Amino acid sequence: MPEQQDHARVGTAPQRRGEQPPLLASRLTPTVPSEPVVARPRLLGRLDEGGAGPVTLVTGPAGWGKTTLLASWVRLTEPGSTSGPAWVSVEAGDDGDRLWAYLAAALRTATGAADDDLVTPLPTGPPRPDQLELLAAGLAAAEQPVLLVLDDLHRITDPAALTGLEFLLRHSEQRLHLVVGARAGLPLALHRLRLAGELTEIGPEELAFTDDEVADLLTAHGAPLPAAAVRRLRERTGGWPAALRIAALALRGQPDPERWVGQFGGDQPEIAGYLQEEVLAAVDPADRDLLRRTALAETVCADLAEALTGRADAGQALADLAGAGGLLHPEGSRPPWYRCDPLLADLLRAELARMPADEVRELHVRAADWYAGAGRPADGLRHALAGCRWDLAGDLFVAHWPELTRYDSDPVSGPLSPSPPCPPPEVVHADPEVALACAAERAYAGDLPAAAGHLRTAAGHAGALPVPRRDRFLRLATALELTLARLAGDLPQARAAAARLLRTRPTDSPPVGVPDRRAAGSPAGQAARGPEPMSTRPSDADDADLRAFTGTALGLVELSAGALPDARFVRARAAAREAGRPRTELVAASRSALLLAVRGDLRAAETAARDALGMPLCRGWSCRLDCGYAYLALAVVALHRDQPEEAAANLALAAPATGAAGAVSPAGAVGSAGPAGGVSLAEAGSSDWSGSSAEPMAAAVFAWCRAGLDRDAGDPAAAQRLLARAREALPDEPAAAELSGLLRAAEVETRAERGDLDSARDLLAGVTGDAVTPALDVALARVELRAGDLGAAGRALPDWQAPSAAAWPLAVRLDAGLLEAVLAERAGDGRRAGRVLEQVLDLAGPQGCRRAFTRAQPSVRDLLAAHLDAGTAHFSLVSDLVRGVEEGASRPAVEPGGLLDEPLTERELTILRYLQSILSNVEIAAELSLSINTVKTHVRNIYRKLGATRRREAVRRARELRLI
Repeated sequence: MPEQQDHARVGTAPQRRGEQPPLLASRLTPTVPSEPVVARPRLLGRLDEGGAGPVTLVTGPAGWGKTTLLASWVRLTEPGSTSGPAWVSVEAGDDGDRLWAYLAAALRTATGAADDDLVTPLPTGPPRPDQLELLAAGLAAAEQPVLLVLDDLHRITDPAALTGLEFLLRHSEQRLHLVVGARAGLPLALHRLRLAGELTEIGPEELAFTDDEVADLLTAHGAPLPAAAVRRLRERTGGWPAALRIAALALRGQPDPERWVGQFGGDQPEIAGYLQEEVLAAVDPADRDLLRRTALAETVCADLAEALTGRADAGQALADLAGAGGLLHPEGSRPPWYRCDPLLADLLRAELARMPADEVRELHVRAADWYAGAGRPADGLRHALAGCRWDLAGDLFVAHWPELTRYDSDPVSGPLSPSPPCPPPEVVHADPEVALACAAERAYAGDLPAAAGHLRTAAGHAGALPVPRRDRFLRLATALELTLARLAGDLPQARAAAARLLRTRPTDSPPVGVPDRRAAGSPAGQAARGPEPMSTRPSDADDADLRAFTGTALGLVELSAGALPDARFVRARAAAREAGRPRTELVAASRSALLLAVRGDLRAAETAARDALGMPLCRGWSCRLDCGYAYLALAVVALHRDQPEEAAANLALAAPATGAAGAVSPAGAVGSAGPAGGVSLAEAGSSDWSGSSAEPMAAAVFAWCRAGLDRDAGDPAAAQRLLARAREALPDEPAAAELSGLLRAAEVETRAERGDLDSARDLLAGVTGDAVTPALDVALARVELRAGDLGAAGRALPDWQAPSAAAWPLAVRLDAGLLEAVLAERAGDGRRAGRVLEQVLDLAGPQGCRRAFTRAQPSVRDLLAAHLDAGTAHFSLVSDLVRGVEEGASRPAVEPGGLLDEPLTERELTILRYLQSILSNVEIAAELSLSINTVKTHVRNIYRKLGATRRREAVRRARELRLI
């Protein structure tokens, strides 16, 4: 390469001063990366973009591939360029004199001239101010910008050595472009550059390998893995390149590679040795002790670190380790919380386990006390049990039992919570509630068999309790039974436990609403040893807890059966707020938001969703599912208000509630985007979503919303497929009839929209009895109207103004009212059509519901225009709706695939739909049960047929052709 020849010439340049030591050519030449090297075009592109600006900074701890990336980028410089980037490798011990000696050689290489040829001689030591001005002027006059790469610049500790570089950047008229590789803690004015928009930063989050890059690395090392194992390895390493290379080398000799990946951790000799030598060796012993002790927790803040270590400067130490050392990663919360990389955390916990047992127990006790005082009872309970503080564990459980319930499918503690030691028999005999605390902790961690065992143990010792304590014990044990039954999917047992729990409430309490069913043989029932005592009843605070907990639990049970229990969650949320239970309130608020949105109470739904998203989340909870419900509620609200881009953006954030492919997490771990992020309709979730989800109601609403966007975008076929799969995935329960009816009605309308009236009627004909809902009646009326049979349409139309219709979803009532107005107009009764339309507007106006009008049949536009001329109390709304209907009608239609010379195959179309999502090629391969190489072959064919070179370009082209 040309730049390599220049580097060799500069490296062997003759000395001009006797005191100047010789320069090493190897420090002026890009490091040769170890083979094989994985191509990382996304990062090379970022360097191309950043290299055109003043400063690009590539930062990360040891082993994050900074040098390899920079060297690969420099070596890929166009051979046709007159001079490639200049390179300087900074070494430990370099001072200002030595640094500037190499900088002079590098700049000489970049300009392609010797000192005798330069108007301004290059300094070989820290330049004086006059020399800097002359050098800046010389660079400004250069024909081409000078690109200088400084690797490992963190080894320069003297800020004065870099002052000259900052001056040149400011005054060389953007002819000097600097690319820096460093760990952290650079003595450069980064804040000024960042504020001026002159800094491009590539950090550990971008340096981390993606699934595709991990797969490529393993394949290059001759150790390919299935997609699921690739994903596990990436998650286990955090995408750390050095660890992945070590794993790739070790995998080649493994008889069972997938099992080896499952056991891969930071305590393995190869990883531990690298971490010890390259990462922890330079850490101050006091800071290393802080890291070891705080490894007790998954995340740590300043106050918790101070409690565990006794260091008053713990907060500053954490900030330094996150900044200069890059050993901790801030969570983005206030106050700041930090976490270790997974493998480093493994090593630190292995060191922690080798500490004296008494000292480790003391750390758990300190953690338990701190968490209890900080309002994080779940973490407090876990550490209290691990520290054998049985009294504290029992007190925490009794005081905070509603907040110790696991509401979602993701264990909060994960690998950090191995089963704590069991309390001695004498402790359980004296206080059976300690065993209940153990059961709650295990249920929270997802270990249901262990939780049931602790519950049985507790019930066996409850008979000796005095009556008041026994009453409390029964309530708590029954609450645990309800939790275990719900998590196990035993809905009848969950309802029975809820009924028993509610019988402990005062007789004058407001009803929660649950059938009175008794379950024989339950641990709590056995512990009662006879009829329930008539004495002690819960206090007002206890009653609020019971209402909040039971209402939320029953609501979740009904949701899992496909029902829409909005009123139950609304009451549970109010009770949780009354009782001061934020975790329960968050669950109820997020679910009620979605259910209210489906019902059509858009204002209340939006308020509840934003309240849920605005609640403080940094309490050790796993809130991804709750946030997913809230974002899905906002998507439904936006769809009803005819805001498709807003709906798409919120759908993209609703993945945790639906399991839909192509959506993103609100936490940002997988490339988060929000409404401001411009998420496209296609990126809001793949239309090839499978329909399977642990949250069937949320998944069904997601499908209904996504299908509406597909229809609006001119792709009714995709909408029809999505609705059919979602309907089939709903539970076969009578409670799911209403939700199933909404999906079926949308599918009927989609079929009718495509002109397939016969199949639309057939779809309706298969529904009988209680499964016939108002939504299906309205759908039938629409089909008959499209068929031109006004009489049949009128007979099918339900009475949307009857008192019972108040319980219908608002969209169904609006559709029915608009149909009645259209039928009246067709019958020549314009006055009645106007009256009906005004009543429909009365319903829609307060909620801001527009979609029923703007996406309705063309005759609705004429009705609205005539209504505007006749006079209406909703003049502004109707004017806006008329414009909205006209805009929708003016959208140009594109014939799908009409411009392709070579059509896409069915498999290519399937993969193309996945390309809309944020799924990597590895994840697409896993979804379709294909090899990664097969997927890449199809992707190349898709690009060729669409005339695209990148994924985003292919998706855009496919949308233009209505292929997706």
